[in-house]
Amino acid sequence: MLGNILITGGASGLGRATAQAVAKAGGRPLVVDVAPLAGDTETADFVRADLADRAQAERAVHELAARAGGLDGVVTAAGIDACGPLADVPAGRWERVIAVNLLGTVSVVRAALPYLKESRGRVVTCASTLGVRAVSDATAYCASKFGVVGFTRALAAELAGEVGVTLLIPGGMHTRFFDDRDEKYKPAPDARLNQPEDVAAAIVFALGQPPGCEVRELVVCPSTETSWP
Repeated sequence: MLGNILITGGASGLGRATAQAVAKAGGRPLVVDVAPLAGDTETADFVRADLADRAQAERAVHELAARAGGLDGVVTAAGIDACGPLADVPAGRWERVIAVNLLGTVSVVRAALPYLKESRGRVVTCASTLGVRAVSDATAYCASKFGVVGFTRALAAELAGEVGVTLLIPGGMHTRFFDDRDEKYKPAPDARLNQPEDVAAAIVFALGQPPGCEVRELVVCPSTETSWP
């Protein structure tokens, strides 16, 4: 049994696929998102919060942990981007990417640690193939995801023997993540992207390992991924 798994960004994309996979595996998904859940904004297992606001992120973790009676795992799937040359991306928009992707991840994990130490639970952070290889016109996203990589590797060393820590490095997926981009920053029509359900299955695999067995890092990308290796 996976137990109580808190999932950020769980209203859509990889987060939603992870919530569904956790439920299918017998766990209880606890969803945090800035957007409401489709068709149900009053569910006892959902809290609406903007992860760029540390107080909101912390409140969401504590509220869901209280409702569920603790936490057995955390998956930080929430993420945004801001494509374009550095000089063209407004500073506030650029900084919000860092606030959500990196600082939001840290805030959620920090707030969850007391519960996870008690349950000897697990954390799965979501970086990106652009967290290990940089590309033009993605300074905010790359900076945030490189930060998630460094944070997670340090966290794994810090919590060894107490809380399991897995770094997920996913490639492109068929989600709405690319919808708001300019056309030149969208995947080509013939791009071969992964289904988020397949990546979610890898997350559930990491969450379901027995005590003392750690999946430290997972790279899950399309076989023709251009940003890996």
